[in-house]
This record gives sequence, structure tokens and C-alpha cells, in this order.
Amino acid sequence: MARYTGSKHKLCRREGIKLCDSPKCPIERKGVIPPGQHGLSVRRRKSNFGIQLREKQKVKAMYGILERQFRRYFKTALQATGNTGEKLFQILESRLDNVVYRLGLVSSRRFARQLVNHGLVKVNDKKVDIPSYEVGAGDVIAFKDRALKIEGVQKSLKEKAKTPSWLTRQGPVGKVERLPGRDDVQEDIQEQLIIEFYSR
Repeated sequence: MARYTGSKHKLCRREGIKLCDSPKCPIERKGVIPPGQHGLSVRRRKSNFGIQLREKQKVKAMYGILERQFRRYFKTALQATGNTGEKLFQILESRLDNVVYRLGLVSSRRFARQLVNHGLVKVNDKKVDIPSYEVGAGDVIAFKDRALKIEGVQKSLKEKAKTPSWLTRQGPVGKVERLPGRDDVQEDIQEQLIIEFYSR
């Protein structure tokens, strides 16, 4: 399955929450109509399956990952000791592209993924070009010099972004102080619905 490359606002409208970082997101306006030819003209009561499916799709869209990879993450979380939902989000939050975004080094996960793919991000002073690379406690994330010349990066570095408590940042360099917990994910997500979806 190919990665979604269409309008990010369409995904926001479909899930009914803001998944992008654009100030022009239609979700910010009242009365947003879902995508599609008929919009709200056909209203159906959602089944339990439909509710679970939408929650899973919402999280996939949020992190920008495909079904096969997401299912693999869930199996890993299920087999790990402890709470499955918390482990799932620890895996998702520890992805390199997400960490670059959470550090406030860029404005979106999509932009972060692009920089990682182009080999412009370093972990512990070594180039890493795999967006799904899982960072660990103590890892230091930085840009290559070329990345610091990119306008979007320069703009993000000038803004004072709020860094999560499990990360610290000094200028263009960030550090993973500890692995993230469920409480570190502020978005409105009901992981139990995802667990129920895959447990059918």
C-alpha cells in the first residue's frame, strides 16, 4: 500500500480532529463537512467496528504510518510486559521522525520524515535515514549543517516550541531524557478502541 500523499486537510475532516499543524486547517472552523460527494447528506449510526476503525485510522494518519507497520507495532506492544496501549504509544512516540517533530525542530511530522529520508538528521553524531528508527534514552538528535540552511527549519528554530518533559532541547540539538509514557501523549486518543479492533 502506498503512503498517502493527498491533502492533509482531507484527513483532518475525515477524522473530525486536527491532525495537521496548519493554521488554515478547516477543523478550526465550525460546521466542517466530512470529505466526499455527499458530505453530511447521509448520516448513519456507527457500529462498534466503525468506531474502532476510525480511531485506528486517526492514529495512523497522525503518525503518518501504513497498516502493515502499525499492525507490527501493535503485535510488539501486545507481546511486551505491561500495558499494551502505553507500550504502543511508547513505540510510536520513539520514532525518529516523531522525535524531531516533538522537539520543535520542524513544524510537522511529514517535514521531519522528509529530512530523515534525505539523510539530514543525526543520532549520536551518526546519520540515520530511517524515519521509523526507534530512539532510546540518552540519544542526542541533531541536524546536519545542510538542514540548518533550510528555510522551514530556520523558522521552527526561531519559534519557542513547548518541548515534552521526556525531551530537552538546546538550539538545534535535542536529547531523549527518558522513554515517553502514555501521559506524554496529549492528543485525544482512545487506545482501548484500537486494542479492541485488533483483538476481534
